[in-house]
Amino acid sequence: MIPIEYLILITVFPPLLVCTTTPFLSGRTILRDLLGPIGGLVSSWGSIKLVQAVLDGEQPKLEFLQIAEGISIGFTVTPLGALFGLVASVLWIFAGIYSVGYMRGNKEKSQTRFSTFYALAVHAALCIAYAGDLLTLFIFYEILTFSTYPLVTHKQDELAQKAGRLYMSILFGSSVILLLPAIIWVWVITGSLEISQNGVLDGKIDPKYAPFLLMMFVFGIGKAALMPIHKWLPAAMVAPTPVSALLHAVAVVKAGVFTMLLVLTNVFGIEFLSKTGASFWLIGLASFTLLTTSVIAIYKDDIKARLAYSTISQLSYITLGGALASSLATQGAALHIVTHAAGKITLFFVAGAIYVGAKLSNISELNGQGKSMPLIFIAFFIGSLSIIGVPPMGGSWSKFFLMLGAAESGYFFVIAVFCVSTILNVYYLLEIPARAFFFKKEKEITAKVPLLITIPTLMTCFLTILLFFFIEPFQNLASLMVGK
Repeated sequence: MIPIEYLILITVFPPLLVCTTTPFLSGRTILRDLLGPIGGLVSSWGSIKLVQAVLDGEQPKLEFLQIAEGISIGFTVTPLGALFGLVASVLWIFAGIYSVGYMRGNKEKSQTRFSTFYALAVHAALCIAYAGDLLTLFIFYEILTFSTYPLVTHKQDELAQKAGRLYMSILFGSSVILLLPAIIWVWVITGSLEISQNGVLDGKIDPKYAPFLLMMFVFGIGKAALMPIHKWLPAAMVAPTPVSALLHAVAVVKAGVFTMLLVLTNVFGIEFLSKTGASFWLIGLASFTLLTTSVIAIYKDDIKARLAYSTISQLSYITLGGALASSLATQGAALHIVTHAAGKITLFFVAGAIYVGAKLSNISELNGQGKSMPLIFIAFFIGSLSIIGVPPMGGSWSKFFLMLGAAESGYFFVIAVFCVSTILNVYYLLEIPARAFFFKKEKEITAKVPLLITIPTLMTCFLTILLFFFIEPFQNLASLMVGK
């Protein structure tokens, strides 16, 4: 019987081991390429065991260093952390397989370096998921930023370098200038950097200052990509598609909205936000970001650019769910981390498949190409339905809870925002399979999609359907998160 705290190490250690081992295997490509998927399997086993432990009422803990009273470095598995850790570890399996197919199929250079930093980014994301306090969270939040910079700039051309500078300046700058001072503020008024299921600020901060502290957290968490600190995300699409999948589904933006939701629930607390109205302004900002980026997505012809703005919009669903300060909306936000990850990684996998198989990257070039890659475009269609929220796709559950939460909080205009956004989702996502299957072909293309790209794409596509029928464990974790 493995001690429960060791399950944390079993989950977070494999990607670190892959990261440190990969550089020594540059001449043994098969073994190097196997490490990622194998590491994902081991991490996934550990994360599943941690989910089971949390559902059984346990709280796995592992402390490494006690710096001072209330300040330590260690891990504590919360229900929200267990959920995010499961998402990151499981999707790493598919992303690892897909990365091999893409990097080989596209004949990308520096594949060993790519695999090394890819694994380090997954390690940082898992450590964020299980962070037991704000200091541990901040340390691995920064490690995630620095580990993904070489991935964003992988191509080493002028465009990639420019995107990398924007990426680092926004993410590192916002965290150092705003997130770190916000964490210090919490420590000053509470005497601790520990977090609690019911929040730690009630009775410790004057309610009139709470919106300003929340503002520092919100704009300090640049990875959540709220306007106006969102521009790094579309710019980062110059990276290879596996990086885009990592950014949007496995690690970076999911770490951002996870941190945002953790701050809203475990630092401020749902009840505190509800009675003080400290998050009212955030409801407006998230709604504005949600709708505006959906409109912008319509006008993007590049597939990855359109999906990037779609991601910004979908991230705002999660932030908005937490800002509503409703137990149902917060559960919906947590579920959206899961369902959006499965749907969006499928869409990015398809974008990469189209590029590798047919060297097409613009939506206007896809007319009539459905017959050359039928399974790929069907996967895009199914993934899109999940993002839109159509049953029987997993995404319908999270949007259902979010709408119930908006009604529970009395913010009926938010329901209207969700409805308008859903219509826009239909417009900019379903245009792609519609062009592929129903428009007249303009040019003949012989598409060859590698099997290592096709298989993980179809598997994550199938996962979006499975989530509809097997959402209960995730919903139970979301319920525990809000104390139900």
